Amino acid sequence: MPKQEVTAVLQAWRAGTPGAADQLFTLVYDELRRMARGRMRGERQNHTLQPTALVHEAYVRLNEVDLDWKDRAQFFAMAATEMRRVLIDHAKAAAAIKRGGGLIKVQLQNEDVAKSDDVDLVALGEALEELRTLSPRLAKIVDLRYFGGMSFEEMAWTLQISLTTTKADWKKARGWLRTRLEQ
Repeated sequence: MPKQEVTAVLQAWRAGTPGAADQLFTLVYDELRRMARGRMRGERQNHTLQPTALVHEAYVRLNEVDLDWKDRAQFFAMAATEMRRVLIDHAKAAAAIKRGGGLIKVQLQNEDVAKSDDVDLVALGEALEELRTLSPRLAKIVDLRYFGGMSFEEMAWTLQISLTTTKADWKKARGWLRTRLEQ
């Protein structure tokens, strides 16, 4: 999927060009599915939300965002954020149904926020919102890496910061979240 083509279709979509939303969905669907599959890999086996549903729900929410898309990177960063929100909303609904029990657990990868501990997605979402008030960039790094499945190089390019800064920010964000989630 050529970056320029996605950017051009994004701009056409935001300008209200007929058929642009369908064309965009066709262009980005495979990448969104890859992101969703990566995110869902850490979910429990009997999770009721499937990657396809996660992609569709996130895409619906992206349609509701009134944003003048700059480029492909901004779109995928926002898609990662919306996928996180969908998963958190799903976890909250499941917890409410069970009156506080049975929170959805997410198995974090060793290099992720915690060392192979189960972390409930609602607590992670709340911690991320707290981090966002302290450091929006650190929170965005977590969104892109954990929920978007982006590499350090992709995150650096998306945020227009150096690779070294990206890795340092990831280390800071991961440490902050680990401390916050252990409280």
